[in-house]
Amino acid sequence: MCRLFALTSTDPVSPMEAVQALDVMREGHDGSGVGLYLTGLDGAFGKMPDTPILSAIVTEQGEERLMEFMRHRGYTPGHRLSMSHSATLPAGTPARHAYLVQAFEPPAGWDDLSKEAREEELLATRVALKIAGLERDDITVFSFWPDVVMVKEIGDPLSVGEYLGLDHHDFYARTILAQGRQNTNYAINLYACHPFFIQGICTMTNGENTAFVPIREYLESQNITGYTGYHSDSEVFAHILHYTMKRLGLPLQAYKHIITPLSDAQLAAHADGEFLARLKMVCRKMIIDGPNCVIGVTPDRSMFMVQDKKKLRPGVVGGRPGLYAFSSEVCGLDAVIPDRDKSADFQPMHLDTAIVSPQCEEIEICRQTQPLPHLR
Repeated sequence: MCRLFALTSTDPVSPMEAVQALDVMREGHDGSGVGLYLTGLDGAFGKMPDTPILSAIVTEQGEERLMEFMRHRGYTPGHRLSMSHSATLPAGTPARHAYLVQAFEPPAGWDDLSKEAREEELLATRVALKIAGLERDDITVFSFWPDVVMVKEIGDPLSVGEYLGLDHHDFYARTILAQGRQNTNYAINLYACHPFFIQGICTMTNGENTAFVPIREYLESQNITGYTGYHSDSEVFAHILHYTMKRLGLPLQAYKHIITPLSDAQLAAHADGEFLARLKMVCRKMIIDGPNCVIGVTPDRSMFMVQDKKKLRPGVVGGRPGLYAFSSEVCGLDAVIPDRDKSADFQPMHLDTAIVSPQCEEIEICRQTQPLPHLR
């Protein structure tokens, strides 16, 4: 199993808080890798919330190719975070030419594009860069989006975090997802490392998606940019949420109705039963078969946790106004928010979606048996 930890805060916090929580839960991961998603950024990037930021790992040749690619596409390089390395390379971590975290000013005419057109262009650019990088194994790109930084690397999470200097203020963020990886493959591929990101939506998963192949085949058949690659069976969770919100225009609360729909008998007694029965039929090829615990973030920075029907992967939510955490284990919560009311901690069951808004006021519990707010 992997271990997951996420923080949502009204004030920027260091991602090392999340990394240290992973270290507390180290018995649940083997130290083979770490992945981080940061949004609600502070520091220099926080002053340019609408400027897309590219997060990648590059070789020397790859960096040259990447910059030429971006220039050809009309992007101008801007602020770049200089990631200073400590002298000692962590055990198992490859030596890299550069970890690239750089803002790019958009092409001419950007302001004349619609929001949807901008989002499609950013996604298409990231996908094209990924394809170009895979051809020569010299560019590994994780995200290209405003107010988003992603870091992924092989090695022990705490050692990697210290090596990369992740306590730098430019990494401080109000919303953080972190995964400590349990390697289930013979070779470690950074594209298989959680979290997974697409157009403002990010998820990470602890579990095994045994329905991966039919879900992947369905998503690939939709002819949607970004629904491709799939180096991990968990990447489809991010894409199903993207499909739910971006393509179907449904709220986060509908996500569970797609991945783990209610039985026909339950739907017959539901206030939105007729709509949900049609949704179940249309989206039946995206039904998951776990066990899975999914933690994610929506474009408005709402953080959530869901479980599938098997409920065999741990997950707990807790905190206090202004700071909440989503964790695989209670010890992770204890390490970062020891002063919370522990009696208010919540462990979502298979009908629940636990949500904390970016205002971080409380844990909202939405059950599948309740009406969908979008339909009221």
